[in-house]
Amino acid sequence: MAAQAVAWLLVAVAGFRGALNADFSKAPSDSGKGMKATCPEIILRQEVLKDGFHRDLLIKVKFGESTEDLQSCRLLIKQSIPTGLFVDPYELASMQEKNMTEAVVVSDNFNIEAPSYLSKESEVLISVRRDARCTGCFHAFLPVHYRYHRPHSEDAETLIVVSSPDLLMSCDQEFRVLECWAQAEVAAPCALKSQDICQWSSLQYRLIHKNVILRVPVGLTVHTSLVCSVTLLVTILCSTLILVAVCKYGNVSL
Repeated sequence: MAAQAVAWLLVAVAGFRGALNADFSKAPSDSGKGMKATCPEIILRQEVLKDGFHRDLLIKVKFGESTEDLQSCRLLIKQSIPTGLFVDPYELASMQEKNMTEAVVVSDNFNIEAPSYLSKESEVLISVRRDARCTGCFHAFLPVHYRYHRPHSEDAETLIVVSSPDLLMSCDQEFRVLECWAQAEVAAPCALKSQDICQWSSLQYRLIHKNVILRVPVGLTVHTSLVCSVTLLVTILCSTLILVAVCKYGNVSL
């Protein structure tokens, strides 16, 4: 009896192991999900440097994986500029000659003299450069300036929200990690100075700060009469002094 019980027990254990192995062999493979879950992270951070009406927008990008395989890839930042700010294209051209930054305004009918309430949003493409001080780090630099804002009746300041940018990448060959990061295809110039259009991959990233908020001081409407009066008096005084100096030292007869 004891021998029979042991034999039946061995048969039951063998049958359980066979069923368990069969269940695992039939289970669907989730290797694709596992690869997606372990995608290396891209971290993006926006900072605003300097004080006053002339600022510098600094964008830092950190790749969570070694970038040795991405030597043949190019990175671009597509940054939307709100109506309260403007980018001077002549300043960008001068800075590009000095190799300080590489950026171009891609919006049409762009007016740097218009006040905020008469201007439209614009877009700027910025070339992203490697940061030699950090492995897997890149950065982009853009000077921005405040526009004139309409006076307020109560608040002495207004807010400007700088939205998060698009991070674009174009590679000469395909990489698995690029497929992991890419979320859409975006048309953009093949190079900042080129008229040709290429397809770029818009990359997913984790943003450190959701939006950059700038506080701009504005005038108060209750001061309109005072400001206009003082401005008119100063203009008349300066014009009179210039006229007197011209008549006295310029040998001009009236």
